[in-house]
Amino acid sequence: MRNIYYFSKKEFLESWRTSKLFILIVIFLILGIMNPLIAIITPDIIQMSFGDTLSIDIPEPTSLDSWGQFYSNMTQMGLIVIALLFSGTISGEVSKGTLVNLVTKGLNRSAVVISKSIHLILQWTFSMFLAFFVTWGYTLYYFTDDHSPHIFLAVLPLWIFGILLVTTIILTSTISRNSYEGLLLTGGLVVLLFIVNTFDRFERYNPITLIAENMNFLQGASRLVNYMPAMLMSLFLSLLFICLSIVILNRKKL
Repeated sequence: MRNIYYFSKKEFLESWRTSKLFILIVIFLILGIMNPLIAIITPDIIQMSFGDTLSIDIPEPTSLDSWGQFYSNMTQMGLIVIALLFSGTISGEVSKGTLVNLVTKGLNRSAVVISKSIHLILQWTFSMFLAFFVTWGYTLYYFTDDHSPHIFLAVLPLWIFGILLVTTIILTSTISRNSYEGLLLTGGLVVLLFIVNTFDRFERYNPITLIAENMNFLQGASRLVNYMPAMLMSLFLSLLFICLSIVILNRKKL
């Protein structure tokens, strides 16, 4: 536990000094502010672009539009930013040789993996909920409707999928020689989940469904309990990836 504490402390200090934490705060804060604003101005943009040539009436934006922007931005930008920033989290340590002195002085390699997992999960949790609460605050201010009654139930699957993603980053970074290989492997695994999702029999167990049904969860159109297999599978894979990372790093030449 002592190794994990001190290495985790080192990770957070490094994240601050390299401005990664600052970058995450700025990006996710901007995303949180943008979500309701984009929902508000989208009808005006469409009207200005098409003018009288558009024959349909554009409905007034609601809180659903704001939350739709949130989930779209989180899955298309937020998760990608996390992957880009941390794809070399372990391979970078190995290539630079920074772990050699620490390991020879008694640092357990498993502590490296566990500490980095804790660090990335906390970074993802903080960043996601920063954007979430900013979006929530602005949505309450701009939209007074009751179209989005289950905001916390809807965000839970996204958070769990994010945990799976960061543990995937840990595993691929442990396997790869550099951040580019790690990023490619991470992207490959995500693409594989999308391919598996084309088979109906695997859909309820596939973690990718956790970022595909958020708007239905938000409105209560889909029951969260029906996606419990996918959530449990995500948590199981996360633990499995951490264990595999420990095994691989223990056998890897530093």
